[in-house]
Amino acid sequence: MRPIQPPQGTAAAVAAVSSMSNQKPRRRPNLSLPLPPREPTVAVPLPLPPSSASAATSTSHPQQQQQQAARQVIGFSELDRMNRIGSGMGGTVYKVVHRQSGRVFALKVIYGNHEDSVRNQICREILILRDVSHPNVVKCHEMYEHNGEIQVLLEFMDRGSLEGFHIADELELSGVARQILSGIAYLHRRKIVHRDIKPSNLLIDSNKLVKIADFGVSRVLAQTMDPCNSSVGTIAYMSPERINTDLNHGQYDGYAGDIWSLGVSILEFYLGRFPFAVGRQGDWASLMCAICMSQPPEAPVTASREFRDFIACCLQREPGRRWTAVQLLNHPFVVRGNGGQRDGSQNLHQLLPPPRPLSSYYQIGNCKILWSMTKCLLEGILR
Repeated sequence: MRPIQPPQGTAAAVAAVSSMSNQKPRRRPNLSLPLPPREPTVAVPLPLPPSSASAATSTSHPQQQQQQAARQVIGFSELDRMNRIGSGMGGTVYKVVHRQSGRVFALKVIYGNHEDSVRNQICREILILRDVSHPNVVKCHEMYEHNGEIQVLLEFMDRGSLEGFHIADELELSGVARQILSGIAYLHRRKIVHRDIKPSNLLIDSNKLVKIADFGVSRVLAQTMDPCNSSVGTIAYMSPERINTDLNHGQYDGYAGDIWSLGVSILEFYLGRFPFAVGRQGDWASLMCAICMSQPPEAPVTASREFRDFIACCLQREPGRRWTAVQLLNHPFVVRGNGGQRDGSQNLHQLLPPPRPLSSYYQIGNCKILWSMTKCLLEGILR
């Protein structure tokens, strides 16, 4: 038997290295690089694969089976289109049924033959939004490219949008505002700005669960905060600084813009009409003058102080004075619709309101303090 010889390439490499080391002496023979000491306590062992028994147990749980079924890829050819349930400038939405499971979805067909750069951007945003999961955000399941059109498979909401709803009861409206704010706060934490919050993009189901929909004009932001100056969305619900770029020194904060749109929508629900002096379907010039040149709309004096202050916190002309979604979740008006429970997951410094104009303060003795802060103080004394 012949001994096993090393590969020819390995032998050649070893010979080359040895010959080089013999020909060229080292300049610094005493120089060496010590290896870092290894700490066994820091080492993390690799997890073992699950046993067959544990795998069978985990897959037998009904809730996990539901989650696995929800994660299954749904092919475009497996969908049966039923009827059209909505349309707009961005596209048309159809009610579809998954043939195998019988599940009902909404299929949005986005209009237009987009350029490659625009199409790639839309696809990237939809792929990111497919990972969004929150009880108050419409779930995006799949994305298809069919006949040159981009089609998005969405969660189906059986009662449609809140457009045209008149919610005069403040307690009910408080619950609606809390659900919308929960969805907005979740999106903002993930650096996602919706940019088109309006009643037609707020959907509701038979269980009165409200969800934010239509991310066709949304924009995923980087950590550095993109200016978001593209002209998408509905001008009737846009913030003043977004319509008129001369305001706020040309700076646009997408997060604060979503809060303005929310305030306009909530006030519209309460009044049963568009809160500005012009109709929301008016011409561009009239809407621009009403939004950018007049004072922000206010809740009527017949409303509660909490609701009037909530609307004022949303509809501040200066973006920096608007409350964030996290702060608004702890506003007395929103807390009232949540059984008096505040969002305790937030730190105190996150709940402190920004400075407000003097017109939003109430005179108490010789001091001027926010009604919300006064209410908290009084509640603490009464306890």
